[in-house]
Amino acid sequence: MPVIDMSTLKKEGEFGSREWGAACAAASVKILEAAGVPADMQWAFTEHYTHAPDRLMQGGRKKAGYYIIVKDGKISGDDGIPDEALAIPGFHITARWAAICNQSGAFYGTEGGKRRTADEAVMYEAIEKYVGRPNPLGRGGGPKIIWPPEIGGPLMEGHEEGNGLHNIAAAMQMPSPEFADLPVTEMLVPDFEAMTEAQKMAFIKLLGIEM
Repeated sequence: MPVIDMSTLKKEGEFGSREWGAACAAASVKILEAAGVPADMQWAFTEHYTHAPDRLMQGGRKKAGYYIIVKDGKISGDDGIPDEALAIPGFHITARWAAICNQSGAFYGTEGGKRRTADEAVMYEAIEKYVGRPNPLGRGGGPKIIWPPEIGGPLMEGHEEGNGLHNIAAAMQMPSPEFADLPVTEMLVPDFEAMTEAQKMAFIKLLGIEM
């Protein structure tokens, strides 16, 4: 039975916000502590969301994102992207906030995840065509992803039935106003081709793409 009862979750903040990230980290720590991760395991997780709106960076916040550290038999996590976490092999990604914000609020299992990925591929291709150059978001690269079963199993438990870390995070995510009027797919991925010219320009700016 999953550690986190979805019915007890509440909206904590927007995607990438301090409150939301801290809540995601706390849920992850609770899950991994209950799973009894091997004491000698060293693993870390960071998700860094660049080009986040100014409102999410108030109070001297340096980076939007959150982390989890499994080290020396202890599990910790919180808002932020500390160097200590980045120095430990694991799951580390950097993505532009607007590129993944809205669809991160969708609930899905394996098939839904595949549909999200397919929709995102269409979005990225449309953006490339619009700006006239390949990979304007600078996607790819980064350290090798390490996702051991001792970590992935507990964090993904129940994801086909609506639990699992992604769905837990989605349940705690508040909508962001930038996406209120944008056309999106069933998986909540921004539909770039369906946007008006003004919406396309605004979305390109939100992504931090230089024209």
